Amino acid sequence: MDVRSRNHVTVTGRPGGPVVMLAHGFGCDQNMWRLVVPLLEGDFTVVLFDHVGAGRSDLSAWSEERYSTLGGYAEDILEICRELALGPVTFVGHSVSAMMGVLAAAREPEAFAGLVLLAPSPRFVDDPDAGYRGGFTAGDIDELLESLDANYLGWSGTMAPVIMGNPERPELGEELTNSFCRTDPDIARVFARVTFLSDNRRDLAQVTVPTLVAQCSSDVLAPREVGAFVQAQIPGSRLVTLNATGHCPQLAAPEETATAIASFAGPGR
Repeated sequence: MDVRSRNHVTVTGRPGGPVVMLAHGFGCDQNMWRLVVPLLEGDFTVVLFDHVGAGRSDLSAWSEERYSTLGGYAEDILEICRELALGPVTFVGHSVSAMMGVLAAAREPEAFAGLVLLAPSPRFVDDPDAGYRGGFTAGDIDELLESLDANYLGWSGTMAPVIMGNPERPELGEELTNSFCRTDPDIARVFARVTFLSDNRRDLAQVTVPTLVAQCSSDVLAPREVGAFVQAQIPGSRLVTLNATGHCPQLAAPEETATAIASFAGPGR
């Protein structure tokens, strides 16, 4: 299957510029980057894509066997890099895509100039025995997934505004709700389990490429302790706390998000 059509790959921006690859999170598609792209494409070659099962990807390519772990998504990212042959990319992974980038960079570090992990979480479930706070108890996640299974559209309408934050800007929560609702419920159920039940803490130490961890100042899905944990586990990584609130700074604060990406990915970094 053609990789470009499978993932609805889009390439824009300055030909020959440093390559920035933007990856969306659960329930979203590449449209979530639309406010950031114009701020980057003057200086960078910008690569956008939809994870299989999202947006305008080829739904016939989706299989539960391949996409029941983050490894399948990480392999897709590497296949896109090989297909485009644009040289090492700075991979910007939002939310669950941050861990996909971690896995991909651990497998083939030569494909990456660097990683930007935007609102990352290597594990959403608390692990009290290890002193790790992910932000949710196991019971919280079980309840979340049961609610999603029972009524995906209702779950989307309830959870999206909470995830987005910024209650004074309800249009942002509405946009995320609509994005969730465009996702096939059966695919969303599998992807939700992959997102909320994965544990990638041990994979962080395998990253050898330059890495920026960019967390939000207040984020219900990824508390600030999580960003600090990720930074501490990736050798040589840097941590920046954005003024943005909520879990989707590319929509809530696109200028600040683009500045963080450009400062890290630019030739003079």
